[in-house]
Parts: sequence; C-alpha cells; structure tokens
Amino acid sequence: MDKLRIVGGQRLQGAVTISGAKNAALPQIAASLLSAHPLELTNLPAVTDVDNMLAVVERHGAEVTRSAHGARIDTGAAVSKETSYDTVRRMRATMLVLAPLLARFGEARVSLPGGCAIGARPVDMHVKALATLGADIDIENGLIVASAPKGMNGARIVLGSPSVGATETAMMAATAARGETEILNAAREPEVADLAACLNAMGAHVEGAGTHRILIEGDRGWRPATHDIIPDRIEAGTYAVAAAITGGQLELTHARLEHLASVVQLLEAAGVSVWPGDRGLVVARDGPLRTVDITTEPYPGFPTDLQAQFMALMCCAEGASLLRETVFENRFMHVPELMRLGANITLQGTTALVRGGEPLKGAQVMATDLRASVCLVLAALVCDGETTINRIYHLDRGYEQLDRKLHLCGAEIERISA
Repeated sequence: MDKLRIVGGQRLQGAVTISGAKNAALPQIAASLLSAHPLELTNLPAVTDVDNMLAVVERHGAEVTRSAHGARIDTGAAVSKETSYDTVRRMRATMLVLAPLLARFGEARVSLPGGCAIGARPVDMHVKALATLGADIDIENGLIVASAPKGMNGARIVLGSPSVGATETAMMAATAARGETEILNAAREPEVADLAACLNAMGAHVEGAGTHRILIEGDRGWRPATHDIIPDRIEAGTYAVAAAITGGQLELTHARLEHLASVVQLLEAAGVSVWPGDRGLVVARDGPLRTVDITTEPYPGFPTDLQAQFMALMCCAEGASLLRETVFENRFMHVPELMRLGANITLQGTTALVRGGEPLKGAQVMATDLRASVCLVLAALVCDGETTINRIYHLDRGYEQLDRKLHLCGAEIERISA
C-alpha cells in the first residue's frame, strides 16, 4: 500500500484548484441508469470512489467513455441485475443505484453496502421512501430486493431525519413515479440541489431542492443531457484548514462562498481571514489561532466531513475547544492517531475536548477513513520532524492528487509506493 511521508514546518502559499464534488458526482452517476439516453458529466473528480461508481454502472451494461475530467455514460443497453457485495463493499454510495434500477426496470437487487466504518448509517429511510411510492422491499441474504412491476405512484414522503442519501433515493425514484411526490424534511445540502439540476437536465421536473420541501412531477420522459458538477465544498474546506494550520495563504480556485458559510464563520472566529477572490476564495492567517467550539449538523450547519480537519486545527490553538459530533456516532477514530503525534484530546461519548498549543511531533500513523486520512495530513504539515501516514488508499477515495496540490504550494510531502 502507498504511504505519505511529510516533513512539517512549511508555510503553504499559492493556488489550489478545487475539483468537482465527489458527493455530487456519485448520485449523478447512479442517476444515469434512470434513462436510456446518454448523460455527460463534466468537472468530474479523478478519485477512486468515482472510478468505483462508474464501474458499478458499467456492470449494469452502461457504456462509459472517460475524458480528463468528465465521462459520457450511455445506458441504452443497461440491464437490471444483482449488484453484488464484491462490487459495492468499497463504498456505501453504491446504494444509490437501487432507486434508478427499480424505477427503470421495475426490479432491483442491490447488496447492502460497505464504505467507511464511521457509524451504522442504516438504510431504513431509503427503503421506507421506496415503499411509500409503492415498491415491495425485502432483505434476502444480504441483498435489498425491490420490485414494482406496475411502476410507482407519487406520494408524500416524510423523512425521519434530513438524510442526504435517503433524499437522493427518494428524488430519483419519484422522477419515474406517476403523479406528484412531495419530500418533507429533505436534506438541504448543495449536492442534493446539484442532483436536482442534473435530473432536470435529463428531463425531470424537480422543484425546491436545497430546501426542506422538494416537489417532483414524475414520469415526464427523458432526454440526452450534459451537466457540470459543482465544486467540492469539503475539499475547499480542507485546503482552507491547510492554509490556516500552517499560517499560510491559499487561493481556492472555484470554491464557492455560498456553500461554506458555516465553515467560514468558524475560521474567522479562529483568527483566519477569508475573502472572495477573482477565481474563488482566498484564505490566510498571519496571527495566532483562537479556539472555537464546533458542533456538526446537517447543512447549512457545520459539516461532519470537516470535523476531523478542524480537530487538527484546534490542536494548534492555545487553549481548550469542544467538538461535538451529532451526525455519525463513530467518527472520532482519528483521535488515537492524532494523539500519537502529541495531541491532547479527551473523548467522552460524542464529544471531544481538545487542549491545544503544545507542539505536535512527527510519528508513524495510520489512516482509518477518508476524512481521518486528511486530518492526519494536515496535522503532519505542522509537526516537528517527519510523519509517515499509512493506508492512504482512503485518501485517494475523495481527494484528487492531494499530495501534488500540497507540494505545489510548498509542502514537503512525498508519496511512497509499496
């Protein structure tokens, strides 16, 4: 397995191009299965999660033509067959093919998914949404077996919590259901709104995405489409922390301020400057870091996918800060590895108390999930001495050429191939 070797102490300076959003790309790739017409996606990030999702639709008969940062997906010859555990074990997002297969073919058999071990993240809301639209759902030998041979009918779907995945499943299924569907307590994330824009380009009629109430007029017919994926707000937030933790200045090309309001608010409270530039956002710090307390929440609250990165930042601020995780119950697996670097962190349930200000020191550490991986990279940038981060295949799932982007901005970072 590849590893990263990082020597800390370099101030980052320069520009970073923010790639397309991985969490927007995955449901849009799945959505291509709804239609027999081709879908072309541009600004597609070059990460392994995207590779895996494209492989999933290929195994259902889609023809995929790749370009540098795009893909043309022709599903004219697609078929509904079992999406096996071997296919989906690498990430949970493959659950998103369930609704398109069911909507188009009247049946679907999808293995219960795998992915990062950051909590249970049950699929019950996905299943309930499909059942509300009239599908029959069973769990058999680790497979979700769904059928709707006469099609689905529009209905009111009330989600128990604003789950992004369940909202996306409900949206995709509803586009092919007869009549109107109303989704209440919907997730408001930009990635949900971007899926709606993609579906509308394909011929659907979706209104209200980005709010708690989404209306969908189903069974409108499909057409060929092209859609440009939004920039990755989590990648942008990660590089903003990289500038802050090193006391540097980075221009985040393509980053959108409107997607990062809660993040920018906390950065500014921590003593970091953020302002719009000609090509995106500029993030800089030239004074001391201040501690801030953080609570993760569904959008527009502070994103759980940036909790680990901000914990690394708070390890470098003088004083104590509290980080509360309310989205996933097992998302502090990076804490023992940060402590190997000298961090002073106390865990109590879903709350972490970080006492910062003491210098971090390089060591051997191991990545446990996607965001934990990049948290360790950020901490290593300011460690005294050398840090080696093992199992970085997690990192490659969601960050495009992170080591190269950091190197171009002055980091002393090297990928070591096994």
